[in-house]
Amino acid sequence: MKIKNILVVLTSILFFWSNAQDAQETFNGTRILNGHSVETLKKKTLQFRIEHRFGDMLPGWNASELAQSWLGFDQASDIRFAFEYGITDKLMIGVGRSKGAGSPYRSLIDGFAKYRVLTQNKSSKTPISMTFIGSSTLSYMKVSADQSQVNSFPKFAHRIAYSTQLNMARKFGERFSLALMPTYVHRNYVAIDDVNGLFALGAAFNLKFSKEMGIIAEYYYVFHDNSLPLRDNNFNSLSTGFEYSTNGHVFKVVMTNSKGFNETQFIPGTYSDWLNGEFRLGFSITRNFKL
Repeated sequence: MKIKNILVVLTSILFFWSNAQDAQETFNGTRILNGHSVETLKKKTLQFRIEHRFGDMLPGWNASELAQSWLGFDQASDIRFAFEYGITDKLMIGVGRSKGAGSPYRSLIDGFAKYRVLTQNKSSKTPISMTFIGSSTLSYMKVSADQSQVNSFPKFAHRIAYSTQLNMARKFGERFSLALMPTYVHRNYVAIDDVNGLFALGAAFNLKFSKEMGIIAEYYYVFHDNSLPLRDNNFNSLSTGFEYSTNGHVFKVVMTNSKGFNETQFIPGTYSDWLNGEFRLGFSITRNFKL
């Protein structure tokens, strides 16, 4: 009942205010910060993405670490390259490769399909935008001979993880957007102190200074049974960022406690604590090509 009540209350916020705008972007680009936005690429648009996460800026609030790692720039947590394509204005797909960080799963290939169910539009009296996303990651890292390790992978299926998300967003006026992202993640093979399936509720906002620039915040709360001695070392993903968009490009600077990019990574695999100085800078840059 707790999860249901939270969803009902938060979703009702998206329907508040009757002055829905004509069809428009609620967020710049197909990602918010770590997670997906409701936006999809236009038909026959190919997008190339580069995403980067550096190392912890001030672990343990130790000033000497700041000088040694130069705000974490000397340490690359993860890098992702991806190609994404708009099959129609509502349907897009994508595939990417990342090193894998923040979890025991490394050398990751990811893929997703994304379908836009609703688009906020005053004329059609549609108060929100809504997108359904299904994604998966495959680890091709070497098998460990130690059967107590997650990467022993007794079966090929143990290399695979999935996520399903319903992304809902609403734009209020010209400068403010709000999104909710109920998400389910399932990993086929996990450590003994972990669980295969996790439900998380994401929330995000975007506040624009101008048409090209704005600030963003994104948070994913992971639900699990606190009475069980599981996942004691995990934290919820919290990110803030700045965006700048031009024709064909979207550039975002991110500060986050997460290392991984995909929902199967940053939702179950965030082990860094903001309160302990364990946060890092990162960026993403995209370039669109009309085919």
